[in-house]
Amino acid sequence: MHSWWESISRARSRIHLLSSLLPSPPHLDPLSSLADTDRPARSLLLSSPAYSSLSAALSSPSSGHADDPLCRWLYETYLSSDPDLRLVVLSALPLLASAYLRRIHHPAAESPPSLAGFEAVLLALYSSVAKSRNGKAVTVSIPDLSQPSLYHAPRNPSPSSNPSGTSIGILSPPLEPQMAVKSTKRACIVGVALDCYYKQISQMPRWSKLDFCNFAAVWAGVDCPCTSDFDGKPVDFIDKNDRRCSGNGFGDDDEIRVESDEIDRVVERVRDLEIENGEEEDLRIPLPWELLQPVLRILAHCLLGPLNADEVKDAASVAVRRLYARASHDLVPQAILATRSLIQLDKGMREAANAAAAAANGSDSNANTPSKAKKPEILLASK
Repeated sequence: MHSWWESISRARSRIHLLSSLLPSPPHLDPLSSLADTDRPARSLLLSSPAYSSLSAALSSPSSGHADDPLCRWLYETYLSSDPDLRLVVLSALPLLASAYLRRIHHPAAESPPSLAGFEAVLLALYSSVAKSRNGKAVTVSIPDLSQPSLYHAPRNPSPSSNPSGTSIGILSPPLEPQMAVKSTKRACIVGVALDCYYKQISQMPRWSKLDFCNFAAVWAGVDCPCTSDFDGKPVDFIDKNDRRCSGNGFGDDDEIRVESDEIDRVVERVRDLEIENGEEEDLRIPLPWELLQPVLRILAHCLLGPLNADEVKDAASVAVRRLYARASHDLVPQAILATRSLIQLDKGMREAANAAAAAANGSDSNANTPSKAKKPEILLASK
């Protein structure tokens, strides 16, 4: 009972402090009202207005410096022992990581010279993982398929020097303690922080997942025709061409035929014009494997999780396709394989859902269609 009341009191004090740092949302109850609920930390986690206020504060050009009070709040809150308060910090991680990586790789003239506030929060997450691993790597056992097992018998068994029939694969190497974010360790530190987010992703609110998917699409770079390699012709061109044809009445396939190469050139030119006009800015960032791996894990959950909202799945689908295009241009084999697999799974699930919906609509229409009444049978008896 005493520990429960301490947890409630700690959460209320953190919420009151956060309310003093963030402006109150207009036409809504102040953030301090969340402290009066039965579970204040959980209420803060599931509050969309509070998340919007955090988003506005973290995206401000003046945020992220060493004396930023919001970064200090995030740092101290994550170091607390309350699991719900730590989830609040993790839910804001996509916002923090996006602002940090954008200013590192695309600095603006008015940006502060130091982002020590952001880096302190990232180092807090990294240090907690490094401490829990105790200098050990994350490994996985890989069976040797050339040796017989309970489930299969190889056609041509070969002698193996490994008597156990398994080998060890390293998913993540041992983590070294870091006192500062060096340029050579930045991707690793951010990747470990995102892995913390992934481990608690089932607890993350919808808007946090949606923001992460949108940020991942931005990190991959501007859109290109490669994103629709698995969907036939480029989607944007088909939509624009259909609208144009429907407007002039000359949309027959026999009259208008455009070669695929010409479509690609037109789409690429349209993209270039949009970038020149400022409609879409290329804010891609370097994506080494230690950073891309947790990003793909999070996107896989957002894409395939059965309880995720449709808008989250759609945003994840766009992000995965952009990352596939980026990996295809950068020639990263493991990234190409991972993104291709996710795209194929996404297509299969959407096709199955559409087929199920069509079957349900067909059965409903058949059930609602009135059937003709059968004429009563008349038996003629001979006299």
